[in-house]
Amino acid sequence: MYKTPFHTKDISKNSFLVTGGAGFIGSHIVEYLIKYNAGKVKVLDNFSTGFKANLQPFINLSNFELIEGDIRDFKTCNESCRDVDYVLHQAALGSVPRSIKDPISTNEANVTGFLNILKASQENNVKRFIYASSSSVYGDSPHLPKKEDNIGSPLSPYAASKRVDELYAEVFALNYKLSVVGLRYFNIFGPRQSPSGPYAAAIPLFIFAMLNNESPFINGDGEQSRDFTFVENAVQANIKALFADISIAGNIFNIACGERTTINDLFNIIRTASGTHTIEPIYRDTRDGDVLHSLADISKAEKLLGYKPQVDIKKGLEITLNWFKENYSHQKE
Repeated sequence: MYKTPFHTKDISKNSFLVTGGAGFIGSHIVEYLIKYNAGKVKVLDNFSTGFKANLQPFINLSNFELIEGDIRDFKTCNESCRDVDYVLHQAALGSVPRSIKDPISTNEANVTGFLNILKASQENNVKRFIYASSSSVYGDSPHLPKKEDNIGSPLSPYAASKRVDELYAEVFALNYKLSVVGLRYFNIFGPRQSPSGPYAAAIPLFIFAMLNNESPFINGDGEQSRDFTFVENAVQANIKALFADISIAGNIFNIACGERTTINDLFNIIRTASGTHTIEPIYRDTRDGDVLHSLADISKAEKLLGYKPQVDIKKGLEITLNWFKENYSHQKE
């Protein structure tokens, strides 16, 4: 991946902190920064959902530093932000079902942790703070496509936590002049996304099941739709948001492909690509807190960030499927 850079600036003299850098999206951002000769890349991670194996290629590099710590501790955040130019905040407890089962832990990681790293960035005079929000903030809004300034009421503690993050970011931009940019991710997928655990996402679960000749579960009737977005597109958005000439801090952008795919169609694409034509899904009850349809209007990101998704869902699934075939043993470590 990343045959051509998403930035034009020389980053060899800049330092970056990626929170949650051992996780799925965070490790891809780290990979990009290292590939293009970032002066220093720090990762802050407590490995609650990330994997040390995701960072193995970088551990011994002179421009890489791993800090095993928790964003819920302000002192750790403050020390991690020292001498850092740019922060890319990816650390969070994801999953709508997890948040419904355990809203306290979701709030501690996603709200308290977010506020800690935000305040630490401000105190250390970070040049720009990029953070991961979520399409879940659109909640019960029926409007399609989703536009940044038209949201509904949250349907889960996870959605509420991400909305609170956006509000805190706006407040810090207003009161502290911190250059903050929020990215509302729409169903990011790709290599290194874990199929393990009770809160794994649909795409790695589907791929893992079908590679093992098993039937994956589909929640509801499968006609709910999502704007599935390959991880390389998310990395592009983060890098362009770092260096875009955005005069007003506090902007939020949809990061997606602007295309909608039903879960049934997703299953069929993966089944065809994996060659497991006889497998059928097992349908079960709809999950609490799930949004029925999701489709992003990405025109704001295109205009202000220069964001342009380069990998569509079919190409992304092909890359992801091949990665699972070749590398899944590393994901389980």
